[in-house]
Amino acid sequence: MGQKNQLWWDLPALDSFLLNKEIYEIPNDQFQATLTQLVEMLSLKEFLKVQVRKLSLGQRMKCELAASLLHSPKVLFLDEPTIGLDVVMQKKIRDFLKDYNQKFQTTIILTSHYMDDVKELCNRVIIIDKGQIFFDGRLDQIIKKYADHKTLEVIFEGPIEKPDFKIIPDAKISDYSPPRVIFSVKRRLANQVAAKLLTKFHVADLNITESSIEDIIREVFTGRDLS
Repeated sequence: MGQKNQLWWDLPALDSFLLNKEIYEIPNDQFQATLTQLVEMLSLKEFLKVQVRKLSLGQRMKCELAASLLHSPKVLFLDEPTIGLDVVMQKKIRDFLKDYNQKFQTTIILTSHYMDDVKELCNRVIIIDKGQIFFDGRLDQIIKKYADHKTLEVIFEGPIEKPDFKIIPDAKISDYSPPRVIFSVKRRLANQVAAKLLTKFHVADLNITESSIEDIIREVFTGRDLS
């Protein structure tokens, strides 16, 4: 499923489904069973017989997915499946793809610039730059390999000044908005620095997080050594 419509614009989606049935020579019983499953999983019943031109983008995307899956392919290729959709519809599409993959064990190859798609859907990630593959593995391996820092977000109970943090040289301030201060800390030192902050200062709240996948990918593409 790519960026070109496979549904006939002036006809209801159901008519395009029937056309695909003939193109892929799907037996009638199999077609009806598969269509029933997809209609239920994608909540298509209300607009199956509505002209495609009258559907919202999200509704059309659901119908495009159904049309791609009527013949039960072993491999499903998706090109930017959530592009242009609002956050609610993006989640619905992702939830469907996860459910479909688990239920039918279909291999899904997804191309996307949306990191939320990648985080939510992909077990294996391939990063390509200028036609060359420089990473092929699990998403958590990208984080371990290229994210050498963690983020500590701290909310202090009382007044605090930047010079006060000189006693913790491993904590580099990346955002100073008292009482909230964000530090960048080397991964291996994150727990130690957090313990020192809790010991030396009056802390109301402390949260340790990984760098966002967007930041990690950005660093990778801007000259990080990938060997």
